[in-house]
Amino acid sequence: MSYRARLRTGLLSATMFTSAMLATPALAQEPQGASADDDSVIVVTGTRRSTTIMETPINISAVGSAELDKLRIQDVRDLADFTPGLTISDTGPGTTGAIVLRGLAASDVSSTGSNYDSAVGVYLGEVPLYYDFKLLDVDRVETLLGPQGTLYGLGTLAGAIRNIPNRPNVDAFEGSVHASTYVKDHSGKIGYQADAVINIPILRDNIAFRSVVGYYFDPGFIDYPLLIQTPGVSLPQPDGFITPGEPETISDAGYAANLKSAKDLNFEKTITTRNQLLFTTGPDFTGVLTYAFQRTKTGGAQTNSAGVFGTGKYENASRFVEPVNRRAHLLSLEINASVFDFADLVATTAYTKVKTDSMRDNTDLLLDLDYDYELFPAFSSWNSSSTQRKQYNQEIRFVSTHGGPFSWVLGGFHNENSYQSDYAERIPNHPWADPATNPEYLEYVSYITSKVKETAFFGEGTFKIMPDWQVTGGARYFKYSSKIAGAQTLPILGDPLSPYDLPARGGKAGKSGWVWKFNTSYNFTPDLMLYATYSKGYRIGGPNSVAPCPNPLPNDPDGDNVNNTQIICGLPFEIQYGPDETKNIEVGIRTQLFNRKLTFNFNVFQIDWDGIQVASATLNGIAGITVNGGTARSKGFETSFQLRPIAELMIQGTYAYTDAALTQDVAGIIPVNSPAQTYPTAPVNLPALSGDRLPGSTKNSGSLGATYTMPLGDDASLSANWTATYRGNIVTRLGWDRAYGDKLPGYVMHRASLTYDTDRYSLSLFANNIFDKYAVVSVANDRSRIGVNDGVRLRYYQQTVASPRTFGIEGRFKY
Repeated sequence: MSYRARLRTGLLSATMFTSAMLATPALAQEPQGASADDDSVIVVTGTRRSTTIMETPINISAVGSAELDKLRIQDVRDLADFTPGLTISDTGPGTTGAIVLRGLAASDVSSTGSNYDSAVGVYLGEVPLYYDFKLLDVDRVETLLGPQGTLYGLGTLAGAIRNIPNRPNVDAFEGSVHASTYVKDHSGKIGYQADAVINIPILRDNIAFRSVVGYYFDPGFIDYPLLIQTPGVSLPQPDGFITPGEPETISDAGYAANLKSAKDLNFEKTITTRNQLLFTTGPDFTGVLTYAFQRTKTGGAQTNSAGVFGTGKYENASRFVEPVNRRAHLLSLEINASVFDFADLVATTAYTKVKTDSMRDNTDLLLDLDYDYELFPAFSSWNSSSTQRKQYNQEIRFVSTHGGPFSWVLGGFHNENSYQSDYAERIPNHPWADPATNPEYLEYVSYITSKVKETAFFGEGTFKIMPDWQVTGGARYFKYSSKIAGAQTLPILGDPLSPYDLPARGGKAGKSGWVWKFNTSYNFTPDLMLYATYSKGYRIGGPNSVAPCPNPLPNDPDGDNVNNTQIICGLPFEIQYGPDETKNIEVGIRTQLFNRKLTFNFNVFQIDWDGIQVASATLNGIAGITVNGGTARSKGFETSFQLRPIAELMIQGTYAYTDAALTQDVAGIIPVNSPAQTYPTAPVNLPALSGDRLPGSTKNSGSLGATYTMPLGDDASLSANWTATYRGNIVTRLGWDRAYGDKLPGYVMHRASLTYDTDRYSLSLFANNIFDKYAVVSVANDRSRIGVNDGVRLRYYQQTVASPRTFGIEGRFKY
């Protein structure tokens, strides 16, 4: 599959462990038996009830607000270092990033991450929204590892991440401000951020308003030294064609006449706000109206070009700047009400809108397709993309409160997700385009619209056979329908300029099914729990946005319905793809020993994945589609500990091992250019083989840290923290060793802080990546597409790199 196919695919489809040790007491509803002033207690709501970690018999991690602040975990991309089983490659501010839980990913890794992923449910409060809202004024982040298909919908095939915000306080005014400034190696500017929280009890005991607003400026560290001065006029390769194997050079005179540079283009400028209005009549009724907004802008990718034309570790050889502008709006209403002291009603209605506009260098894509555009020496191309996703969802659930040995949760869920994408490729000033009829020099233009509706009914029941032994069973019935339409046009060949002038192609799909859950736990003592879970997760399928192929195909002399011409159509098996599902079994323990000086958690798991959804392409026209690709298995264990040998010292660590691989051969699913590094391209689809490691996640990961706190008087302290995090190697694609992929080396990074704290304010010195470790975290494309085409060097194999050393100072004040 060509780069064009992967790009179009992106347009067409887009534990028990750190909980007790990385979290501080959460301020959720207090469960029975928990004391709000007990510093060893953390309260979570992952089971849709408020329970302490020691009472929660599932694999859940929770990081509290104090730890979020201390470790400077600002969004979901920072979370993986402290959550075993979770791999998130920081691909920069242009996207949310690719989140992989327990190895459940099968498509190639990407240098640009993702803005939507139906394998992982990401929530802001009760609202599912795959977006990296900044973790400001957040009470805690809960991570539920393993399929969560019973109580959660919208893509919890692998698990769910829940960001739980602080709620308005009707009793008192509150406020806080926070600011930091820092220096980043390999960057020419100073970074800074500032945020503030205010809580106003408008009508004491009944109505309160809470607002948080923040601004982030990260200076960036990736330079673009080979930008074109005038597209279609300046020469991207000023000194002429290259002979394969010969040195690549650009003369000073050629550079001055044709090229220019820009510094630190992967900067981040983010403004974010969340506003909540709470109204309550007492313990029997509470409503919260929320509006959140976040906008992030950047100027380039967080990638290098692997040394093309002598570019360095923090240099990108793209010919154009590559800005991204992302905006997200969220409006929700959450109602909590008591129903006759029999159950609590929780009803959430939400509307979200996410819009992304971006521009990228498109030259290498067309070079790879080998249409001979490069015969024009000033050939260059750029693309623009505008995507918009609107989502309306509603959930109503009842949670029993009547007491007794039996408790239950019953509910319903409905979601409507509308998607719109407009995409265009341009070849400025190319002689093959007629500016009189094609003034924008459009080469390829497409649009896609889709709408998915999902309805589900779910329930769980828990029975306490004995005070210390419980069993839980649950089920979820789901039904979805989806329709998708789109069209593509090639104005360079005389097609209409707008794809909206062509008949739409697409289709419809739908399916229904059940998922199940069984869980049991036994508390041998209040400080020792053994639990076991069997659960299923699912992800809906849908239609691919291609029209059915005519039969027979035109210009198909051999009659095999495959000719790889410019006709864009789908064969019968390419028109739609089906759902995939996971089955998970795990056993774990939680324990607190030696008067809670030692906390230790451990679990083992095995997940079977069937009908894997994988990005692919049509055989005719190389249009991006999704296909189902066989079976896989992920197995491993996760563990964590926290030790307090003395009151002033806390030592904590995590470790996870995940072995995720295919368990079935799948023919023709890995696209490569074979033989490698020759042009014109000769696309070949290799088979994936049983035993192929799944891409994008590490087998080994962990963290180890220590914090020493020295009391200074009645209300002051000085704390020193050092934390090391480890991410093992990852592979970039299925069959990486035979399909020109990469095994990216593992790495260790260190961070430290020194903080002076009082009840009202704190002042910290901090440093991340202390030893300035250079690390590649993902790649774009594969090595079969590195080469020279008609004397022009391809540049679109790129490597995403981790953020370099950063050190600074921050302060907090609350009132």
